[in-house]
Amino acid sequence: MKENDIRFTKLLVLVNAGVPLVLLAWDSVHHQLGANPVNFIILTTGMLALVFLMLTLLVTPLRRITGWNWLIFSRRTLGLYAFTYASLHFLIFFSLDRSFSVSSTVHEMLRRKYLLVGITGLLAMVPLALTSTNAMIKRLGGKRWRALHRLTYVAAIAGVIHYYMQVKADVRKPLAFAAVLSILLAYRLIPNRNRPKPSPDSTAKPKFWSGPLRIARIVKETPDVRTFRFVSPDGQPLPFQHLPGQYLILSLQIDGKKVNRTYTIASSPARPDYCEVTVKREENGLASGHLHEKLREGDIINVSAPAGRFTFDGSQSKSIVLIAGGVGITPLMSILRYLTDRSWQGDIHFLYCAKSPQDIIFRQELADLQKRFPNLHLHITLTRAEGADWNGPKGRISAEVLKKIVPDLATHPVYICGPASMMEPTIQLLHELGVPADQIKSEAFVAAKRAEAAVAPSDSPAASTAVTSDASPSISPAGDSTPTLTFARSAKSVPLAPEKTLLELGEDAGLDLDYECRSGICGRCKARMLAGSVTMEVQDALDETDKSKNYILLCQAKSSGDVTIEA
Repeated sequence: MKENDIRFTKLLVLVNAGVPLVLLAWDSVHHQLGANPVNFIILTTGMLALVFLMLTLLVTPLRRITGWNWLIFSRRTLGLYAFTYASLHFLIFFSLDRSFSVSSTVHEMLRRKYLLVGITGLLAMVPLALTSTNAMIKRLGGKRWRALHRLTYVAAIAGVIHYYMQVKADVRKPLAFAAVLSILLAYRLIPNRNRPKPSPDSTAKPKFWSGPLRIARIVKETPDVRTFRFVSPDGQPLPFQHLPGQYLILSLQIDGKKVNRTYTIASSPARPDYCEVTVKREENGLASGHLHEKLREGDIINVSAPAGRFTFDGSQSKSIVLIAGGVGITPLMSILRYLTDRSWQGDIHFLYCAKSPQDIIFRQELADLQKRFPNLHLHITLTRAEGADWNGPKGRISAEVLKKIVPDLATHPVYICGPASMMEPTIQLLHELGVPADQIKSEAFVAAKRAEAAVAPSDSPAASTAVTSDASPSISPAGDSTPTLTFARSAKSVPLAPEKTLLELGEDAGLDLDYECRSGICGRCKARMLAGSVTMEVQDALDETDKSKNYILLCQAKSSGDVTIEA
């Protein structure tokens, strides 16, 4: 859900939940409350308090069942309205029925036990209302805040009992509330089947999810690198599973424009309550600058996850070699954290190349893991260690280092991630040292975006499926004429704009094209390209069969030359 949609949802709930109060005030002013207006107002506000308590408790099961994660944004508003109506319920009784007399009110409560039950429910709601702000959630911490807000159950139970004891004859309505409350509470006792669990099978594809997450913590790793921890806004486990090494997509609002950026999940899938991305502040980086300078703990960000095939969970081999350069350590750190979380028994050879001591990301954690796990063989080398307090290895990763650090190198799978200037010569070294090509898994780490893939039909002279970061777009053979995008099935052609995706161009033309994530993960916008060539920043939703049949993702595909698609 977009940020504007979130604001609209909150406003919609805020306004509509106040409608009963406005109507009650209107009827009061116009003397339309019946023969006993005080009793009518007391009963109505009490009933409204119960209704909004039920709605508050309904949010979590409804969100889990339907997948409508935007519902979470209405829960605090509904809870505050429940407290408001319950407070009015008591204040009207105290002022109009008891004439502001404390002694009379206390005497009446002692005489009528249902009033004691009711005040117990109201008192239980007071700390809930006081801690409903983002600042209080941050101050208390997620665990304590969730524990405190279980008082909602106390308030709801007390409210239903209060209503039942107060009714003298027809108990059908309080029993109906009791039935609804029983169902809502019983649902919470059922194990949550959607709770993410680490998958033991790296071939299993986790289900795609998109929705809001909250930034719970921001940690400064190095002078220009920060880690952002994301959690579910409702304090529940993450609503998606991921494999070690996969990435997510952040949907950011920068200067009024939507900007999508992909970042590797650096945390372990074995810890389902949160996920972390570690981001380097790139010079002139639009998204990284926004993350470092604008985002704060407590902010809500729309996230799509997971994606990526650069994964290892320990089932593929009895040992592994991880080679990282700079901030390219993040997917390998996810793998390392997952393997150590599971106390994996295989040998882990971790080689990390950084510039200077202050640029070593996760330095203390790596040292701690090395002490705790004898099967972790850590080698950190620096390329700019001159004048620094560093007694460890220096220079880039060489053939001598590889042969010395990793015995029988050719028998191990190798996962490598980092800048191209580091990866290309290192991969060449691996080939020269006899490591089979199919045992080398690489992930290019490109600032601001992932490598693009140039794609063209297989029967076209320009056909190419090679991954490259600077794929050349096709040029229209018509010279100075404007290239066009043609939708074959719809018999519509539109001028191409290289900065827009084919999906955006189709929408501008009024076509109803199917899509969901707009991030290249879900595959809903998949369409067959009949002619031309495109570049795609992300194409995880396409498998080899799709690519062989010239399918592309409209939400990712861009081109500056003539393109025809089957849509």
